[in-house]
Amino acid sequence: MRVLIVGGGGREHTLAWKLAQSPLLEKLCAAPGNPGIAKVAECVDIAADDIENLKIWALEQKIDLTIVGPEAPLVLGLADSFRKAGLKVFGPGKAGAQLEGSKVWSKRKMKKWGIPSAGFAVFDDFDQARSHLARFYGGPVVIKAEGLAAGKGVTVASGPAEAEQALYDIMIERAFGSAGDRVVIEQCLSGEEVSVIAITDGKSLIFMPSSQDHKAIYEGDKGPNTGGMGAYSPAPIYTEELAKITEEQVFWPLLNGFKSEGIDFRGVIYAGLMISKGEINVLEYNVRFGDPEAQALIPRLKSDLLPLLDAAAGGDLSGREALWTGDPAVCVVMASKGYPASYEKGFPIEGIDQVEQEGAGRVAVFQAGTAEKEGRLVTNGGRVLGVTAWDSDLPKALDRVYGACDQIKFEGAYYRRDIAHRALKRK
Repeated sequence: MRVLIVGGGGREHTLAWKLAQSPLLEKLCAAPGNPGIAKVAECVDIAADDIENLKIWALEQKIDLTIVGPEAPLVLGLADSFRKAGLKVFGPGKAGAQLEGSKVWSKRKMKKWGIPSAGFAVFDDFDQARSHLARFYGGPVVIKAEGLAAGKGVTVASGPAEAEQALYDIMIERAFGSAGDRVVIEQCLSGEEVSVIAITDGKSLIFMPSSQDHKAIYEGDKGPNTGGMGAYSPAPIYTEELAKITEEQVFWPLLNGFKSEGIDFRGVIYAGLMISKGEINVLEYNVRFGDPEAQALIPRLKSDLLPLLDAAAGGDLSGREALWTGDPAVCVVMASKGYPASYEKGFPIEGIDQVEQEGAGRVAVFQAGTAEKEGRLVTNGGRVLGVTAWDSDLPKALDRVYGACDQIKFEGAYYRRDIAHRALKRK
């Protein structure tokens, strides 16, 4: 098969790394890709949101399957455009992608379809939104920008001053551009977060193991939200009983709701859950593999990923299954100093080759914000690398991943040293 991956981050590097191992693969390409992806695929200099040129190129190259990594091209309608041209795509069309692209649409559908989630209100006026905050004074509240904000448009405000500042940043200062045209103000749920991801053909589901992301920039889950500072799989809190409840209350009502509205959803359903005292609420849905959850999940997949994605894109997963290793995996994100605010780029990165050679079969370094400059690998983003390790138990995997991080060097490198802290406490 001739396969195109759309995107150029750590998630896409992980997908390329796994797909390159498939015996079904004839040629692997990525647009735009990154230096890490270039080691296993041909990188094409077309932006992930340049839908028309991507389509023309895919037709010229006779691409058999296009796999869309990030959410933005899906929200813009890449899958619809490709399918209309006769190209097979793993990823939902524009209608289904609203599940992530519009928090208002998503919350309203959850309410309509009886999916458990926090109470909410929607505002497009700053003063009205600020007045609504009065009902939450004395307790925490969640402020969400309506549209896509690279995983950073959510603030969990502990009090009125922080909540009003979040509203001001989103709606007045336009910190996230047009994503701040409207805001969702939500009741703040307490408990422990878990990410559950399933591959779907629109009719059936193949579940991946559970994982847990670490959104906050600082240890102890403090500070502003980021795109994700690390993840591990599996999450011990997510029991078989909770998995059954999640399937029945979170995934099937969503699929049935899509069917009722004529939405043909083929791709990934990602549910971010809050678990408290055996009860589940949906914090958010996404329409793509998590980043960095994918970096912790995909290395645990024993079976071939390509036929699963191809079958889902073709609308028929019947007879397919995924086999997983029991070894836990941990991904630690190495970020640029200053992220998620402003940061400098262009610092040389050293140590990756040594880490991968010494940890062969147990360590992988997935590149995200990197570039090549004068023959050297340099930093080119906020989240630079996703260092992943897996082993027979979680403490061994953590020792392995942090040993690898300590060997990789670039100026201002920052990473949390408490990834998987909740799982360790449970043990």
